[in-house]
Amino acid sequence: MIKINRKNLAVEIHGEGEPIIMIHGLGGSSNAWLPQYSVLSRTHKVIRPDLEGSGRSPLKGRISIASLVKDMFNLMDKLNIKSTHLLGHSMGTIICAHMAAEAPKKIKSIGLLGPVAQPPEAAREAIRERARIARKQGMVPIADTLLQVSISAETRSSNPAGTAFVREILMRQDGEGYARTCEALSEAKAANFGNIKCPALLITGDEDGVAPPQATIAMAKRIKKSKTIILSGCGHWTPIEKPQLVNDALLDFYFG
Repeated sequence: MIKINRKNLAVEIHGEGEPIIMIHGLGGSSNAWLPQYSVLSRTHKVIRPDLEGSGRSPLKGRISIASLVKDMFNLMDKLNIKSTHLLGHSMGTIICAHMAAEAPKKIKSIGLLGPVAQPPEAAREAIRERARIARKQGMVPIADTLLQVSISAETRSSNPAGTAFVREILMRQDGEGYARTCEALSEAKAANFGNIKCPALLITGDEDGVAPPQATIAMAKRIKKSKTIILSGCGHWTPIEKPQLVNDALLDFYFG
């Protein structure tokens, strides 16, 4: 545990070299990055926090995108990191974009998997409804629903271990922490993409309903130095559903 902004965050650190901070999404944890950290920690210092109220990090108070961004900047200060690469998934990509826009000199690159600029207006109430379900019924109905809509048909049929992992990581979330994170996401606003100066890699799946290819391509056009990759047979849990293809893309991004 590392004390950040009067709260405790669970943080795992592996490897040496230029730092990469990996920021998970809603319902995720640092373990969502296991396939990537195992490769990138050979050449980089990989830092994987559990965001407040997610995974092993306890809930302290109200959560917002701004508070999560502040936590990540303070984590950098705590670890004496002057500049870093960022890797985000889903809601984590919103955090990455805000960090890159707010402090361009501190961010060397951003890798955005299942990238989201902000929730569409139609989705905001659905996210708030998910918060209500988490409080009243717990995580099981949420996990079972998302298993059907957030991963691809190919993953469900050919990758049972990955499917089981997604269900387990969702079911292990604290209901109130998940609910407050839902509320933070439902209020999220897009970063100022015009302020992002670093290289960006955007990866999404052709079956990703949260970050569909057309929305990802549109987002990439708002970032000056960007590249987009669309993965076939992949839903929204990009790091888990297509780990080898994601790793190959990241290695090419960092070393190509």
